[in-house]
Amino acid sequence: MNASPLQPAQGQSQGKAQGEGHTLYGGVTNRRVTVRDIAAAKQRGERWAMLTAYDALTAGVFDEAGIPVLLVGDSAGNCHLGYETTVPVTMDQMVMLSAAVVRGTKRALVIGDMPFGSYQESPAQAMHNAARLMKEAGVGAVKLEGGERSARSIELLVEAGIPVMAHIGLTPQSVHAFGGYPVQGRGDEAAHQLLRDAKAVQQAGAFAVVLEAVPAELAAQVTEQLAIPTVGIGAGVGTDAQVLVWTDMAGMTAGRVPKFVKQYANLRAVLGDAAREFAAEVGAGTFPAPEHTFK
Repeated sequence: MNASPLQPAQGQSQGKAQGEGHTLYGGVTNRRVTVRDIAAAKQRGERWAMLTAYDALTAGVFDEAGIPVLLVGDSAGNCHLGYETTVPVTMDQMVMLSAAVVRGTKRALVIGDMPFGSYQESPAQAMHNAARLMKEAGVGAVKLEGGERSARSIELLVEAGIPVMAHIGLTPQSVHAFGGYPVQGRGDEAAHQLLRDAKAVQQAGAFAVVLEAVPAELAAQVTEQLAIPTVGIGAGVGTDAQVLVWTDMAGMTAGRVPKFVKQYANLRAVLGDAAREFAAEVGAGTFPAPEHTFK
């Protein structure tokens, strides 16, 4: 096993970092996390967290918290742009959102999502649009959906020097083909296909693969068989990493959330209370107070 190139976080002793074997989370302080660091974490058996981000301010909070990887997901369509699915999200929107996240961060590896229609036509189309995310937004990697069907595009991007995170299992851009968001990989045939997809993206050169809405046992089996890291979302605890949409994780999402989501805060309630208090003070004439007023 190669020695990790990472350094311990400020205030963390070298001995503690080596003893615990956890250096990806909070470990890099003087540069951005890279795909090489992600590969090293797999070798160490270190689990790590990934969150989505869509703007500079929120991304900066997660960056300061030590989250090593931020995904500018096309999930922005659902949780920020008001669409029912991710399908309407455009390439221009992804470039704009990704650039904001890059500007708001210093340490995290920022991955830009390839939206529906930006890579399915041909590997050449995938190359053109992935290059836009790299050149115009400044991301460190891109993500695209599909296993065997996307392998040639992944291979071309990697050959061109563009790191690719693959995404298999439940692929939200295929919502209309799936007829919703069902769990994937159930049954022998579906499980074998998922394994084939996972091995195909690894062979094509992907540095990691997202497994979404996959039975935990199958996800653990895929993780064991792959040399590249697996990132689970609704795939159990046996993957190398976990990702959540930040608005789900922080309790901003209204209504029912997926079974695999844990809400670590209730920011929707906090923001609602703040807005109601502001409105009440304006109505009562107590805001702005003298300390908020210029003379």
